[in-house]
Amino acid sequence: MISIVIPCYNEEGNLKKGVLDQVATFLETQSYEWEVIVADDGSTDNSLELCTQFASQHQNFKVISLVHGGKPHAIFGGLQKTRGEIVLFTDMDQSTPIAELDKLLIWFEKGYDVVIGSRGLERDGFSFIRQITSRGFRIVRGLALLPDIKDTQCGFKMFRSSVIKEIFPLLSFFASPRSSKGWVVSAFDVELLFIAEKWGFPIKEVEVEWQHRDESTTKGNQVGKFFRESIEMAQEVLYVIWNNVRGYYKKEYWISSNAIAKTRMLH
Repeated sequence: MISIVIPCYNEEGNLKKGVLDQVATFLETQSYEWEVIVADDGSTDNSLELCTQFASQHQNFKVISLVHGGKPHAIFGGLQKTRGEIVLFTDMDQSTPIAELDKLLIWFEKGYDVVIGSRGLERDGFSFIRQITSRGFRIVRGLALLPDIKDTQCGFKMFRSSVIKEIFPLLSFFASPRSSKGWVVSAFDVELLFIAEKWGFPIKEVEVEWQHRDESTTKGNQVGKFFRESIEMAQEVLYVIWNNVRGYYKKEYWISSNAIAKTRMLH
């Protein structure tokens, strides 16, 4: 079985565009078993109602309602409900279409534990300033962390269930209380992939189709959101570098103590 987790926060524009219909239409033609878990992160628009209505009319779709906490919080909430051997995280806007799943799935048969989508160097739909900032982030991040991975931030990622359920709770995002106003994204992907690599789980990066298709207009001021996220992501990368220097990503460190309690020390 493949479990698909879709985090949702104020996605009314995307939902009315029919993104869940696209997901259902593709999956219903597949031979493998599947489930879709939509994790609503305390949406303030009609997202929860629209998702619930859709799930009531489509088998294998489930919606969970969470207190607002940010994207990693929503993903973790959905992850805990999954039953599949393979788990895919994908964004509601379907900027990477669900059909790209096939490109990633084949690599698990070749022994990979983590297979991630990559948007390549050109980001269709990105503004000029976002193109420049994105490239700068990749260069700086690559000098210190995950130099062999081109794109850590694509929202289309697959994992063996046993692997993601082991490492996701250890993310620094969960270590310290933080403001939950707005759609908190953070650079949790960088830390997640860094831990996976550090612990010896094989990672494969696969280029996928990507085009900016987000119709959501209620996640906050887009310009302010972009600059806020850029600063937060830079801080998160610095945390990962510092935590690594301090030895907190060594597997024996987590095995020898209570992992969840230890995360509270990372910041």
